[in-house]
Parts: sequence; structure tokens; C-alpha cells
Amino acid sequence: MSSKIRDYNKLAVDILNELGGENNIVTVARCTTRLRIVTQKTPDQAKEAIAKMPGVITVVEKGGQIQIVIGTNVEKVYNAFIQLINTDNKIAKNAQSGILNRVIATMSAVFAPFVYVLAASGILQGILILIKLAFPEFEATGTCQVFNFISWAPFAFLPIFIAITASQHFRCNIYIAVACCAALLSPTWAELAAMIKAGQEINLFGLALSETTYTSTVLPPLFLVWLLSYLERFLEPRLHSIIKPLVMPLICLVIMVPLTLVAIGPITAGAAHYIASGYNWIVNLAPSIAGGMIGAVWQVFVIFGVHWGITPVIIENINQYGQDSFQAYQTIAVIGQVGAALGFYIKTRSKDMKGVSLSAFVTGLFGITEPAIYGVNLRFKRPFIYGCICGALGGIAAGFFTPYYYTYAALPGPLTIVNAISADHPGSFIGVLIGSAIALFGPVILIQIFGTNETQQSNATTENEASNIENDTPKIVIGEIDVTSPMIGKALPLSEVPDPAFSQKLMGEGIAIEPTDNNVYAPYDGEVTAVFEASKHAIGLVLDNGVELLIHVGIDTVNLTNNEFQYHVKLNQKVKKGDRLISFDPQAIKQAGYPLITPIIIINTDQYQVITLTEKTEVNLDDNIFEIKQ
Repeated sequence: MSSKIRDYNKLAVDILNELGGENNIVTVARCTTRLRIVTQKTPDQAKEAIAKMPGVITVVEKGGQIQIVIGTNVEKVYNAFIQLINTDNKIAKNAQSGILNRVIATMSAVFAPFVYVLAASGILQGILILIKLAFPEFEATGTCQVFNFISWAPFAFLPIFIAITASQHFRCNIYIAVACCAALLSPTWAELAAMIKAGQEINLFGLALSETTYTSTVLPPLFLVWLLSYLERFLEPRLHSIIKPLVMPLICLVIMVPLTLVAIGPITAGAAHYIASGYNWIVNLAPSIAGGMIGAVWQVFVIFGVHWGITPVIIENINQYGQDSFQAYQTIAVIGQVGAALGFYIKTRSKDMKGVSLSAFVTGLFGITEPAIYGVNLRFKRPFIYGCICGALGGIAAGFFTPYYYTYAALPGPLTIVNAISADHPGSFIGVLIGSAIALFGPVILIQIFGTNETQQSNATTENEASNIENDTPKIVIGEIDVTSPMIGKALPLSEVPDPAFSQKLMGEGIAIEPTDNNVYAPYDGEVTAVFEASKHAIGLVLDNGVELLIHVGIDTVNLTNNEFQYHVKLNQKVKKGDRLISFDPQAIKQAGYPLITPIIIINTDQYQVITLTEKTEVNLDDNIFEIKQ
């Protein structure tokens, strides 16, 4: 067990040593609970070694980052860590390296906020496919036509979604970005492009325009907004504040839209087309080999956070050809991990793990595999391997039928296999169905025969958990403790939080609240022990009754630094129950594409025998959300 006062300096030194020393560090940052480090190369076994260190809860490699989950004391580790490295060298290396990591991070930041909208549209298209199969006459009805254009609307106006999220990522004016991308979708430009395609030459400043159209495109609006951010930063100090609100959008519109029509659009759209064509050539040459490879490694890509990089290729395929094979194989890979979670649920005798694995299985039905991967399959290793093996076998089997998806699924999984249905190519659906069956039931059978690997892992886990108990705050023994809600809103279980560190209770037991107010209040007398000055999105408290709380407003809101949050207290300040801690702008947070769901975590969960969560669905400030027994 760790000492009474944890040595954060030693932990920082140990982490740096395992990661190969100062020269291997590209960037280091932190959020509420995690130390986020980018390295030039991750040394072998570094993740496993760091995960076993006292004070480290878990380690996740995601989006080109090594994310070391520490808890609310992450600031102490971060401060110690940056003292060990040369900040100037770190910034210089960051400007010259890590291009792939930045590309992946950009794709994630752009698509993640609205991926569920695309997923909902894909499911609606799948439902329409099923209805038309059952009732062929339905296709000619006005009802079908209305819901059909509703389902395709997010794809047709995809550049608008990209303008919103990309402007947040590149930190430029969201309204100017939307205006520029909206111009690309103008019906007038569609008419002009059709005339060019028919053979008529149309010039802009003497330069011939391309026939490229921009509905459902990805790269043209993305590059437009990226270059727009540089233009805005160039103009910002050069325009007088009196004329800036009008002149800034005027200059941006008259420069960026023509530049996109003449150069950015044709070049990037052409690049996307050729990349998609290259992928299709490989798949057509050896579909079963391609299916086996995608089925085997796709979920590995998810772990590394590089899975967003394929999105432009998939959308380009749907846009240009009306079909895409990648998502057909991608679905089978996803179902492999869903099957592994199901097999684990059937096999395990642990009541707690039955709950975790069942929740992960249900979530996986909707194409979301992170809970299954991080909560179950990777944790015990063997289920993850079985899922990858059966995903590969399913992909190979499906490849014999050359399957395709005919609509974009966004979150491919068991519920989206109907997107493979086509009257012109019935074998497509048959192939996906066979491959999915292998991927789903294969891991279930393998786990029943060879086991879950729980015995070996549980021994190591017990030792790690014993060494990871935080003892910085003395335990105050009180028979029963009630903690009231710090927010007004809808109470949700942690399993519904879209972040594995919270949903799998890696940080501790707790509850989540979807706020209907814009304030966070002290739920009990105590002291502020953690603040996050850059974003102000979260706060750590030690209550006078001994409970250590983390209140984390929103998910991934550490990325917001434009005054969306405001502190009303300071670090180490004593607070009374009902004191306002944080206020925030819900509209700005939602417009930035981040969910407002707020995890409220008991960091020192291990110190208590029983923690009972409220059964209320709506909570006010005087309602108890925790009943705790020592």
C-alpha cells in the first residue's frame, strides 16, 4: 500500500523514464483526470509498467496520445513532470513532428461531435429499407419521400457540420466558416457546375472553374476552414476594432469562397476521389483478404484512436459510387468485440463483471465498442483477441460475397447490417449476415471453451488496486454520510456517460447529471482541492465529512477555453454548502459540440463499504444523490 503522503515527484520521474526520457517527449498536457503525453515512439511495455505505478489508475493510448488516468491529483503530477523537461525544446519539436497525430486529432475533433447525428440518419435509412422490402408500394408514397430526404439531409449539408466543428478546432469565427461553406452548397453553384459539366466554360478572374460540387464532401470544407483560421489571424491585428465586425467576414468571404472554387475544392475533392479509388481497387482485387484484414485490426485502430482517418474515404465512396465496402467489413469487426462481451457475460461468475459486460454488450449493439474494449475485452486480453480473430474470419467469409453498404452508418454495428441490403446485389446482405454471425458467436464459443482469463488478471489487479489507494486526505470515520446534489437536472447512471474512464467507474463510484441550470454549487461544507484554470470545466473538493468529489461539467470540455466556464472560488478556499462554485454557458458548450452530461465522482470510493445512489430521475440542490456508510 502506498505511503501516507504520495511522492508525486517520484511518480513524474518514473513516468518520464518509462517513456524514454525527455528527448522522446513531443508534447505534454493535462485535463481533469489525465496526463496526456505525445511521444516520438512509445517504448515497449511502457504502458503496462506505468499502469502498475502507485497513483496511476489506468493507461489508455488514444488519438496519438498516451493518456495516464491519475485522478484529481493529476495537476501535481503534471507540475512535477514539466519541471523535468525543457519546455522550449518540447514546443520546437511539436512544431516539426507529430503530423500524423495532429491529422488524427483533427479528424476526431471534427467528426466526433456530430457522429451520432449521422448514425441516426443511417439508422433511419435502414428502417426505410426494411419498410420498402416489406411493403414495396411504400416507396411511391409521399411519406417515404419525406423521410428519405430527412435521412439524407445531414449528408447533403455535411460541409455545414464540418464548418461548425472545424471552426471550433482551428479556433476561427464559426459564423464566417458556416457562411463560406454554405456558399459552396448554393443551388446557384450547383447549376453552374452542371453547365460546366455539360461543356460550357465559366471563368472566375480569368481562371476556368471546375465542375466540382460540394454536397456530402469532407476535405474541401475542412481545408477551407483550416486556411480560414490563418486568414483570420492575419487580419485580426490589422483591422480597426470599429470596422472589424463587418470587414472581417467580408474579406474572408471574397477570398476563401473563390479560392476554394478555383483551387482548394478541386484539389482536395480530387485527392479524396483517388484515395477512395485506390482502396476500391485493392478490395476488388482480393475482397476476402481485405475483409480479413479489416475484421482483424479495425478495433485495434479504435484503441489507438486512428479510426477517424478512414471517414473521408467512406463518405467519398458513398458520395461518388452510392456504395462502400469498408463499412461492411468494419461492421463485422465491431460485432467481433460485441460477441466477446456477450461471451464474457455468459461465462463470468463475477456479479460486478456481469453488470459491466452486459452494459458493454448492449452499448455495442449501437456500434459503440469503447465500453466493451476498455471495460472488459482489453482488461482481460483474451476476449479482445478472440473478438479480433472472429472478426477476421467473418471478414474473410463475407469477402466471398463482395459486400457493400449503400448508406453511411457512422457507427456500424449489429443494428446497421440492413444498410447492406440491395435488390441489385442480394449477395451483399448475405455476406454481411454470414460474416456477422461468425463474428458474434465465434467469441462466445471460444470463451466458453478457453475461459475469460479472469483468474490470472484478478491477482494482478488486486495488487495494483491496493497500491493505488489515495491516502493524501485522512479518512474521517462517520457512520452514515449524505451528499446532496451540486446541480439541478436529470440524474443518470455513470454507464450512460460517453467516456470509458467514467462509465466503467475507473475513477470511482458516482452519478451523472444532465443539468437544467447553469451553476454548480457546493453539496456540503469543505475545501476546493483542484481547479483547472485554462478551461475551468471541473473542480475537486474534499468535504468536511471526508468524501472526495470530482465534479466534471460536460465531456471533453477541457478543450473549451473561450470563457464557457467561470470559477466563483479559488484553490484551497473553504466553502459552505450552497456556495456557487462554477457557472457555465450551456448554449456555447452545446454549439461547440460537447455533451453537458456531468459526472460526479467519489474519488475515495475504496474507503467506504456501501454507497447507495439516488433512485430519483430529477434532482434539486437539497436532494441526496449519495448515501454512504463507512
